[in-house]
This record gives sequence, structure tokens and C-alpha cells, in this order.
Amino acid sequence: MYGWRGRLGLIVPSSNTTMEMELHNYLPEGVSLHTSRMPLRNVTEEELVKMSSLAVESAKLLRDADVELILYGCTSGSFIGGKDYEKELEAKIEDEVKVPVISTSTAVIEALKILDAQSILVITPYTDEINQREKEFLEANEFEVLDIRGLGIGDNLKIGRLEPYEAYLLAKASFIDEADAIFISCTNWRTFEIIEALEEDLGVPVVTSNQASLWLALREMDIMEKIPELGRLFTEY
Repeated sequence: MYGWRGRLGLIVPSSNTTMEMELHNYLPEGVSLHTSRMPLRNVTEEELVKMSSLAVESAKLLRDADVELILYGCTSGSFIGGKDYEKELEAKIEDEVKVPVISTSTAVIEALKILDAQSILVITPYTDEINQREKEFLEANEFEVLDIRGLGIGDNLKIGRLEPYEAYLLAKASFIDEADAIFISCTNWRTFEIIEALEEDLGVPVVTSNQASLWLALREMDIMEKIPELGRLFTEY
């Protein structure tokens, strides 16, 4: 039986081509992943809010697979409404499907806190509009955003085509010594291959949307697997 150790339900935007693959490639033995989707083509405030209104229906489909946890796998979609938006979204889904729910934004906040990262550098593929919303969200959660750099991409399929080295190069070019950590945002940006190298080269922890999501999901399922390729978050915590 697949999922004898745990079944993880995942909700992603319909145009996300990365998150499922990254999680599948690093799932511990005995953990299965089951996915549902919500309509989204462009990473805009309007589309993100509209997408979140369909989260409950997507979660109901995952409930049928008897998952023990549901992960709302979209960074911008879980912070777009500001502070506590992600908690309200999680509670709304939980109330309907009676399955525990976490979001990517919750995972990122928890990851940064456990790494004792207060002053952070943020790297994204987003437009300035979405970056501003993310900066406001992180600052409302008491982090200091030293800088936030984006690629200005709205088309989510184009984000999914970005290579991991592009995240590495942007982070390295933007790095400043005052940063306690680097956060690479977006579940549709492939990053797992460069986390370890970036930590070694810059000497600070690296948090990415998919890495933090997988880390918190496994911990919530009481699966304490260490995955060295995914950085300090997965080796020390």
C-alpha cells in the first residue's frame, strides 16, 4: 500500500508544474503524495484571491483519498490577504473537510523562526505588486526584509520554466552580510538542487517555499526524516 507511513494531500494552482515533482523526488520512503488543483494562470492579486475561494472544493477531493494532512501549496496565494490570511484560509478548509491543513506561508514563517532568522533577503519570480504584498506580510510577522528582488514574471507557466541556477545567481548577486537567511519564494520555482550550494557559498541558511512546505508537512505528520540536500532546515531541525 502506498502511504503506509503517511499520506500527504497537496493543493496547487493548476499552472504549477514544479511543486509536485520536487516533493515527489524527496519524499521519505512510505510517504505518498496526492494532489488536487485550483484554477490559476497568472500570479496576480485578483487571480490569487479568486483561486483561494475554490480551495475547499479541491480539499474535499483529497479527503476522499484519506490523507492525514492537507498542504495548501501556494506561497503568494496564502499571503495575498495580509497578516493572518493564511491562518484564516487554513481554518476555513479544516472546518469543511475535517482534516488538518497547513499552508506554504505558515511553513515559511515557522522555518524562518526556527532558524532564528530575523533579517532576511527575499528572492522571487514575482511582479513588483506581488513582491510588495509579500514584504508587507513578512513584516507584519515581525521579520525585517532587508531587500526583496523579483524577476517581474506574472505568467505562472513561465515561472515553472525557470532553472534552479537562476535562483542561485539572483540570490548570490543580491546577498548582503546583514542577512540572517535567504528566502526564495514561490512553489513553482525549482530550487531544491541549489539549496545546499547556496548555504555553503554564502554561509547563511536558505529557506525555499517547497523546502519549508515539505519540512513542516513531514513534522506535522511526525516524520522526522533528515534530508541533507535540503539544507540546515532538514539536518538541524
